[in-house]
Amino acid sequence: MTQIMCSFRLLLLAILMIHFSSSVKASYDVTSFGAKPNGRTDSTKSFISAWTAACHSTNPATIHVPSGFFLIGPVTFNGPCRSSRITIQIDGTLVAPSNYANLRNLEQWILFDHVDGISVYGGTIDGHGSPLWACKAAGRNCPAGARSLVFRNSKNILISGLTSINSERFHIVIDGCQVVTVHGVRITAPGNSPNTDGIHVQSSTDVTITGAGIKTGDDCISIGPGTTNLWIEKVTCGPGHGISIGSLGNEYEEKGVENVTVKTAVFTGTENGLRIKTWGRPSEGFVKGVVFEHAMMQNVRNPIIIDQNYCPHEKRCPGQNSGVKISQVNYMDVQGSSASQVGINFDCSASNPCTGIGLQDIKLTYGNKPAKSFCEHVHGTASGSVVPSCF
Repeated sequence: MTQIMCSFRLLLLAILMIHFSSSVKASYDVTSFGAKPNGRTDSTKSFISAWTAACHSTNPATIHVPSGFFLIGPVTFNGPCRSSRITIQIDGTLVAPSNYANLRNLEQWILFDHVDGISVYGGTIDGHGSPLWACKAAGRNCPAGARSLVFRNSKNILISGLTSINSERFHIVIDGCQVVTVHGVRITAPGNSPNTDGIHVQSSTDVTITGAGIKTGDDCISIGPGTTNLWIEKVTCGPGHGISIGSLGNEYEEKGVENVTVKTAVFTGTENGLRIKTWGRPSEGFVKGVVFEHAMMQNVRNPIIIDQNYCPHEKRCPGQNSGVKISQVNYMDVQGSSASQVGINFDCSASNPCTGIGLQDIKLTYGNKPAKSFCEHVHGTASGSVVPSCF
């Protein structure tokens, strides 16, 4: 009997040890791997070493970036990892190289590729984009620029409380991902900075963006081909080009955009508010199942716009009709002021008219008068009080 009880105690102890070891979190501070918080010393290798340790951990792991400024060059954090959950806690600032030539041939500065269960909390990333913007403004031979933070081919991602400033190009990119939450981010770049989209989503599903404050030189949020089940709520935008689906239809064989909700958004002094934009050329793409609800416009040039004749520089598309089919798009409770006479602009494709467009409880003014509407090749309905209206 004593031997049985002893064996039982040993078995119980082993179970408790296994449970304890599996619940212990591994923690890695980047400074313990040699990172220097002075903003001058290249700490790229130190960050990679901390990532490698966390990625290889069999337990949940935390990478800690303490206060200070950490210079890191272009870096890729590759998966898959052994750890099923990695938290990156940033209390300081990550700083990109000030010389854009260091990122000349790269599309991104910080890339997470094929990762699962990554959470990024707090901190600031500074893309140092102004030298590149000046190069572009001067018309010199400049690189396109790097996107600051990219998640590619990944799933179960959380980005919370992060601040991104002065990216050379797009600030945050979600590409080919599943189940992503972006909450409470702050994104800032000058209103005249080129191609500095705030958050770009493409080829991804089940993405949620909430509580974002975005001031930038291009789209606050841009939605590319292959995006499905996207929820955007409580976003402020301005300056910037609004929240845009598109541009779509750049390629003939292109995936569509479906099931997008934009709810409770405020646009201040932006070029656009709620926009759908497609190239004027043949395409198999589509947009359907979109809801724009509870939007406030404050001096917005194009509060509600569908532009299916996008053709920059008049190349590859003059005189052609967009093949992107737009249907089942509803605008509900959109209020505020337009900076132009036309508050609603539906310029749809002649060969593929917009269908199933719904307007409900719209009130847009220009000056002290009702705004006007411009509508081509669009079919839909209006309900409630709608000013202006196409239907």
